[in-house]
This record gives sequence, structure tokens and C-alpha cells, in this order.
Amino acid sequence: MEEKTPIELYIEGKMAEEAFLSLVQKMNEDHQYPFLGLTEEEFAFYKKLGSTALVEIIHTRQRKLEIIEKAKSFFREEIAESHKQNTEKLRQLKSFNLNPFLDKYKANFLTGNASAKSIAMALVYPRILGTSINTTFGTKLQKFCSTVLEGYASTTSGIDIEFIDLVDGRRKYCQIKAGPNTINKDDVKTIHDHFQGIKNLARTNNLNIGLNDLIVGVFYGEPNELSGHYKNIQKSYPVYIGKEFWHRLTGDENFYTTLTNAIGDVASEFDGRQLIEDVITDLADEIEKALKS
Repeated sequence: MEEKTPIELYIEGKMAEEAFLSLVQKMNEDHQYPFLGLTEEEFAFYKKLGSTALVEIIHTRQRKLEIIEKAKSFFREEIAESHKQNTEKLRQLKSFNLNPFLDKYKANFLTGNASAKSIAMALVYPRILGTSINTTFGTKLQKFCSTVLEGYASTTSGIDIEFIDLVDGRRKYCQIKAGPNTINKDDVKTIHDHFQGIKNLARTNNLNIGLNDLIVGVFYGEPNELSGHYKNIQKSYPVYIGKEFWHRLTGDENFYTTLTNAIGDVASEFDGRQLIEDVITDLADEIEKALKS
């Protein structure tokens, strides 16, 4: 088994704080940081802020483990369970807005025939693999934020989380959004209003809050996928999406991949084939009766 580094031992409570800090104080050369178990980025952060950075590095290490475990639990208990319940609701025709001009066409396009089962498949698949799961994730984002990221919760009105940016060392006041296409025109105004309120508060209380400290964090996606609404926000405030958001939150450039892989591991626990088949069969029976009536 690979021997644990001093910072890992300290985080796990197996090394006294005095002993750990003593080692840190002896860290005079750049090449010594791997011995302590610091990454190159963490060491650069330490060099920038000094001993203050160590508190954030250690807290972030602990929080990274918590985020992974809480995200996995959240996906199991909230996303997957809701997805299952929403799939169960599709057994009846009343769950759909039928289009007599397109339903048989879509069934033929999917399976090559317009049988009741084919129509049921054409109705069910888009809902369970598109609308249903995407809506569930979007509506539960605020709960995800309050549970998975509770260690960063903000008490500032209009702000979801606050954190020390592990890239630039500044405190960020962050509004959280789900994905690159999940806001509308009204959301843009709301975000601007909230951030203006923070700027007013900063002036009143003489707080050191710069324009780049008011940010929008987008959980997933790539910068080139950001909608025009986000680009409007970017004219005034930074929008960090996917990899860059999680990098700044955790100081780990690869955390976004680690997190999505962890949730992917949970996803492998769920095999919905039998449930889907049962739902399609029940729906097809109802469609068959409707076609005959």
C-alpha cells in the first residue's frame, strides 16, 4: 500500500497540527512540495498567500471528498429516484399531448412500423431520456447546491455560495446555474440586480469586492456552449463553466472529470430496461384500445 503523505495524514487526524506545520515551515525549496503531498497548484497557491493558504487547501481537500460522496448520494436518492417515478407515470396516454399528424410518423421512423407498441416507444423514449431527466436535474439544482455544496453556503442575499478561489486567492460571490442553456432573459436581469446589490453593500461597508469577484458558476458544459444570455452576463461579470468552475472551487484542475466519473459509477447501479419495457407495454395496451375505439 502506498504510504500516505503528511497532508493526508493531517487531514485524517493521524498527524498532529504542530508536526504538520513544522514540516511546512521547513519547506523552503519548490521541489519539496511533493513530499508534503501538495500539488503544484496548491504549492503555487501557498506561495501566493502564505500560511493562510494552507487552511483553505486543507478545508478544500476535505470538502472535495464530501462533494464526491454527497453528489453520489444525491444522484441516487434525488435524480435517479425521481427519474424512476416520472417513468412510472408514463403508463397512461393522459401523460402525453398526442399529435395525430406526427405520432405514427415518429413510430415508423423509429421502428419501421406504426404498431401500438412502436407508437408507445416513440412517445416514451424522448420523455425518459430527454425532458424528464433534464427537468428533474434543473428543478433539483437548488437542493443540490444546498446539500452537496453546503460547506460553501452564503448568507449574502442573492448569492448561492461563497468560496476562496483556489486559482487567484480571491473570495468569490457566486450564483449557481445548471448548464450552458439553463437561463433566460429575465434571469440575466435578476443576476445583474443581485450583483449590483452586492456592489452597493461593498461600498457601504468598505468591503474589498472587485467586479471579478462576482461570478456565475455553471455546473456543466464547455465555454463555447454558453448561450447568448450568459454571454450578456460576461460583458460585466465572469462566467465559469464546467471544468473551470470546479477548478476554481477546489483547486483541482481535474476535479470536474473526477466528479462526473463518480456520478457515472452511480449511474451504473441503475438498469431501467425492465421498467421501461413494462411501461411501454402498458401504454401500448392503452393505445391499442384507443385505436380500435
